[in-house]
Amino acid sequence: MKNYLAAPTAALFVLIIFQAANAQQYIASNHAPIGVMGGHTHQMGNHADQMGDHAHQMGAHAHQTSEWMVSYRYMRMGMEGNRVGTSGISSDAIVTNIANRFFEMPMQPPTLRVVPTSMTMGMHMLGVMYMPRDWLTLMVMGMHVTKKMDHVTYMGPTGTTPRGNFTTKSSSFGDSELTSLVRVFSKEAQQFYFNLGFVLPTGSNLKTGTVLTPTGATPNLRLPYAMQNGGGTYNLKPGATYIDTSGELYWGAQYLADIPLGKNTQSYSLGNAHMISAWLGYSPAPWVSGSLRLVGNTRASIKGIDPDIVAPVQTADPSNYGGEQLDFLLGINLIGQEGVLREHRLGFELGLPLHQDLNGPQMARGWSLMIGWQKSL
Repeated sequence: MKNYLAAPTAALFVLIIFQAANAQQYIASNHAPIGVMGGHTHQMGNHADQMGDHAHQMGAHAHQTSEWMVSYRYMRMGMEGNRVGTSGISSDAIVTNIANRFFEMPMQPPTLRVVPTSMTMGMHMLGVMYMPRDWLTLMVMGMHVTKKMDHVTYMGPTGTTPRGNFTTKSSSFGDSELTSLVRVFSKEAQQFYFNLGFVLPTGSNLKTGTVLTPTGATPNLRLPYAMQNGGGTYNLKPGATYIDTSGELYWGAQYLADIPLGKNTQSYSLGNAHMISAWLGYSPAPWVSGSLRLVGNTRASIKGIDPDIVAPVQTADPSNYGGEQLDFLLGINLIGQEGVLREHRLGFELGLPLHQDLNGPQMARGWSLMIGWQKSL
């Protein structure tokens, strides 16, 4: 029973701490949900003494007293089962009906013989934000990524007799991002700005792991694309964001793209991606706000192929990546009011899929959870 009560008890304790002594009136709703990257511009502090409704009218981060901000986010997500398009597909159906792209190569069976069954990913993200001009905010973010994928291997070149199960893991630094937020419109609590991001290929895409083959062998091979921790390319991430925090009800919307600039040294690039996000929030008190968010994503399949990724598994085929997804997310923001918690912001966001149309077969996306902390220096 203690294990079941631990999480809600801790959450209640955090709520009580952040509610206490709210005279300073730092505003939780001035922040977008924690999962929105580049969801607010930083601002030089010249309104630190503003309180109550007037401080709320000053817009995102008008209360800050510094040009610098640091942030930490942890994201965890899970995937289970497989889909082709909008329909689920069983492991037995995959190894019976889905052709192996590499059939003409030595030791490759005619159909897929290895099927991923579940996957988890954890990501630690550390960011720094700096505002050299009133209209310009600069951000840099690095991350560390850990992935784990479970598989089932089937015997021989055909049939539905399982040989056994195995798990692959990868862990390393991921790709890094440099972003500038250029404000083009600001009026009271309304802002519109451009997101201009650039991805650096600091993550590894050469990870290897031990696998179980249909013959029972256990070689060490380069892991498929889904298990790599970086894309290996320089990417542009342009976008735009609008926010309105003028009342107890606040809202915002964001568009972001992710466009690789050519192929990596392994002769492939991840597909172009586009994301639209919109959220609506409510702030019953300055120290807390809640939000509902919808996120639509579309990503093209991988372009090119790594000649060292060859296996009778769906994740080794570049065409089995990308698709369309719609997710629903529920979030909460908390911001400390005085003492050691003053201006410390905690954010939580839980996501669940509403719709998936995948270039398959590929793993179906499940739940996601992001927890984050931010503080001006």
